Amino acid sequence: MVRCGAVAGLLALVSAAQAIQRHPLPISELAKQITSRDAHGTLSTRDVDLQALYPEHNLSTPIDHFHNDSSYEPHSSGTFNLRYWFDAQYYKPGGPVIVLAGGETSGSDRLPFLQKGIVYQLAKATNGLGVILEHRYYGKSIPVPDFSTENLRFLTTDQALADTAYFAQNVKFAGLDDVDLSPETTPWIAYGGSYAGAFVAFLRVLYPDVYYGAISSSGVPEAIWDYWKYFEAAATYGPPACVETTQKLTHIIDNILIGKADTDYVGKLKAAFGLPNVTYDNDFASAINGGIYGLQSLNWDPTQSSNSFFVYCSNVSSDSVIYPATEARRASVEELIKVGGYEDELDTLANRFLNYIGYVNLTSVSRCSGSQDACYSTHDSDFYAQDDITQSWRLWQYQVCTQWGYLQTGSGVPKDQLPLISRTIDVDYSALICREAFNLTKPADVEYINRLGGYNISYPRLAFIDGEWDPWRAAGVHAIGLPERTSTLSEPYILIDRAVHHWDENGLFPNETTPDLPPPPVADAQKQIATFVQGWVQEFTGKY
Repeated sequence: MVRCGAVAGLLALVSAAQAIQRHPLPISELAKQITSRDAHGTLSTRDVDLQALYPEHNLSTPIDHFHNDSSYEPHSSGTFNLRYWFDAQYYKPGGPVIVLAGGETSGSDRLPFLQKGIVYQLAKATNGLGVILEHRYYGKSIPVPDFSTENLRFLTTDQALADTAYFAQNVKFAGLDDVDLSPETTPWIAYGGSYAGAFVAFLRVLYPDVYYGAISSSGVPEAIWDYWKYFEAAATYGPPACVETTQKLTHIIDNILIGKADTDYVGKLKAAFGLPNVTYDNDFASAINGGIYGLQSLNWDPTQSSNSFFVYCSNVSSDSVIYPATEARRASVEELIKVGGYEDELDTLANRFLNYIGYVNLTSVSRCSGSQDACYSTHDSDFYAQDDITQSWRLWQYQVCTQWGYLQTGSGVPKDQLPLISRTIDVDYSALICREAFNLTKPADVEYINRLGGYNISYPRLAFIDGEWDPWRAAGVHAIGLPERTSTLSEPYILIDRAVHHWDENGLFPNETTPDLPPPPVADAQKQIATFVQGWVQEFTGKY
């Protein structure tokens, strides 16, 4: 049995943030997404009480909405159960239906937003009905008997958007069966965060007569194959000493992995980190970069947040040795610094390199028992060949490989800049799963996604809410370098100061709030959201 904590803490928190996944993931982390045959979409222990509070419902939905599109051949005339939850406690006649798009996870993971987050807040503010709608293929909304590549052909953003429109046009909510909540008589407002943020933006553009408005939180409407700018936020807003040190240490590592590839120095480098038995150099480089990834796991809600990014930064920018056991590796580290081209900065970088090694050992190496390749490798053809219904790791990876991309590389960084992760983490390495799991050898068709506007997407009653420090900001309308937009009631454009990934989505019970929680920028953004949604509802009421 192999127990592996490699990047486990980070990945758990990324999962908790319910955001687009780090890519690539080692096999050991993908394996954690395998579900038991009877456990699809089950609630976590933390949220088990929500299952009783919000019973699940299902709507029979077509598997294939596009019988004229040859990409879905062979077509299907079947249906599947699309799962949803709702809360009508605040609903009054004339109120809207607020639909949170579940995105690339089980819809049950989104129930806290119905209980006390953005859906709760908006339903209360507008006398609306709140809904969590699961995305096809995720959780229990599974339209196929297995996850073979052929049976994943219906896992496209277009099909899921059509599901969401079909839902609004056909659902009847228990207890409100006689109430006309059709889009013709009721304003339907969609909300989504991250991938789901882009999703609801597209929903508003493609189905404007069904969804009267949409709120894209940390949305990523620009699909990007080589998303090297994932680390732009860390480079721009991270502590300068941390950023500079990480760049220099990564440069040393690359000068050895790439520049000294056929020498003994590669083995010495891996041994210095306590990872001598990681076979592939790119797997090794991936195994040691978890610290800089930690920014995405920061959240204003302390129950959902990790300070790992700043712990890492304080470690690698410290001029004192934090982990005494690493002193035994000083001579080796000093040799590696010299070979890596930074002999003139030896006095500064030696202790910081030792702290980097200590941090990686504490957070990753020490948690791996058994084969190091089993903990850290992305190379395993037998694993990738698995495609039964429990292999839920295949779902988002398929969307990455076919339509969305977001391969987070070091190689894509311009040559005149120093990357924060190794250049050995390139497109070829990151796309290994596409080739091995799905036999896809070409880049994702990001142009198809971007036909809807990409960075330039806009539409009446389509709001964009982003975090200043969000690693995914570079794929959205608030990307650094894009022209500033004017925020209006019809097209709100809000950048939350010092915020990360869809921070406006979380909420607290009234007895949990303090003067600092939610932070004033988040509380202000949530108030603005409630205000413009109220305005949209009033506009609808006045028109119809």
